[in-house]
Amino acid sequence: MRRDVFQAIADPTRREIISLIATRHLNLNSIAGEFKISRPAISKHIRILNECGLIRIRKEGRERYCEAKLSSLHEVAGWVAQYRQFWELKLDALEKYLGTLQEKKATVKKKAAKPK
Repeated sequence: MRRDVFQAIADPTRREIISLIATRHLNLNSIAGEFKISRPAISKHIRILNECGLIRIRKEGRERYCEAKLSSLHEVAGWVAQYRQFWELKLDALEKYLGTLQEKKATVKKKAAKPK
């Protein structure tokens, strides 16, 4: 079954595995040694990451090494970018509105402070 990149990165353990192998290739035992969960659980996470194309497993003698293939994250980055733009526009509008309220409040204080 081909898995979705979003499904893969939804789990914190899988995100941590990606972080571990993003800069260096590690064998399965080295990856499993970084976590307090069972080796079979780590193997399941590795399988999911491999199925969605975020890692590649290569055999070297008796060892299996994992290396990151982060190009699949471009899909995630594109999806996040559209929402980033949406929220930046909303936050800019909120900032403008709050600025207007502060100006009105300052004007009211000045008028109230003037002697009659």
